[in-house]
Amino acid sequence: MLETKVCIIGAGPGGAAAALQLAQLGVECIVVDKAVFPRDKVCGDGLSGKVITALNRIDPAIATRLKEASFKVNSWGVTFVSPGRHSLDVGYRPDYNSKNEGHKETPIGYVAKRMDFDNFLVDEIKRRKEISLYEKVNVDKYELLEDGYLVSGNNGAFQVKAQLLIIANGAHSSFTKEVAGITMEPNHYIAGIRAYYKNVTGNNPDNFIELHFLKNLLPGYFWIFPLPNGEANVGVGILSETVRKKKINLKKEMLDIIASDPVFKERFKDAELTSNIEGYGLPLGSKVRVLHGERYMLVGDAAYLIDPFTGEGIGNALYSGRIAGLQAHEALKANNFSTAQLAKYDAEVYRVMGPELKLSYRLQKLIRYPWLFNTLMKVSSRNKQLQELLSCMFYEVDLRKRLTKPSFYFKLLLNR
Repeated sequence: MLETKVCIIGAGPGGAAAALQLAQLGVECIVVDKAVFPRDKVCGDGLSGKVITALNRIDPAIATRLKEASFKVNSWGVTFVSPGRHSLDVGYRPDYNSKNEGHKETPIGYVAKRMDFDNFLVDEIKRRKEISLYEKVNVDKYELLEDGYLVSGNNGAFQVKAQLLIIANGAHSSFTKEVAGITMEPNHYIAGIRAYYKNVTGNNPDNFIELHFLKNLLPGYFWIFPLPNGEANVGVGILSETVRKKKINLKKEMLDIIASDPVFKERFKDAELTSNIEGYGLPLGSKVRVLHGERYMLVGDAAYLIDPFTGEGIGNALYSGRIAGLQAHEALKANNFSTAQLAKYDAEVYRVMGPELKLSYRLQKLIRYPWLFNTLMKVSSRNKQLQELLSCMFYEVDLRKRLTKPSFYFKLLLNR
């Protein structure tokens, strides 16, 4: 049986961030994952500015290596398209200017297949002597003892005892459901499908990711994310509650859009499907939950922290993983792993991400009304403050300073 101070279940972005943050603090840990990397993960593949921001805060060298990696395309922003086809380009930086060639030197957003990005993070884990990674271990039992957690995998063939657990094993985490008591709620969950295509035309020259809020998908969207080698990640995400009520077949819906929509049938006329069409679930951070308990913290998708409006989960996973690493270090120093001690984790997660998640939830509710969303897009195209607010959702993460300044709302009302 292995023994460690911290055991992290899951080596995706949330688990990797927690492990790398602990390593920076000189804390040894064990990371366990059921997969062998590289492995695929069904996702939109967008890496917003939050990703570089989070990695910089853990270790600037990691961010530098990501910037230099060849498996991604540089992306400078997001295109939002309303049901009335009103389009709004929002740069990942508020000062983004497509006419300024200098912006191409310092992109902060990317698009990369999860197989490549997650493997990059696993390679970063393997660089650190403080981290021991165990792949192909399917954890099937958690036992809370007086002095720690006993984690068993592969039908008892793998065992590790830890003082503290960080749970980062994704949207379908059995620990989240059975121990933390957090279950899927259709009105706080998105059903999505993803496919890879080649030769989609009409992409933004600066590789903006596209979110098309088509009327029959609300509150959800059709997306196109450009990838290296002429590929694109294409998919549909709709609130599960809506899918159930309207009995929507997501695969049929996506293929109908590509074949029949006047805009997309032209853009896809020479496109080739290069993968299976695969489904996945997105547990949304549109509701405050308890993300900790005695000797554990939940991060990333296992903590239901996906953005309700944009569907972004990778940046939030990295942020929550880093916060969990910092709080684990504090708990170890205090030799205190109680629920009261680890409540500081929730407080910090919601302090940093709470305002943004609340704003995104309001936007998600607003887009149920096409006329209102069309109006917002029209107004946003002329309102610098609204554009900067949307930009900050992908870049700054911490919106508290902006949202608590009376001057922000004054400028918003004055359309400046």
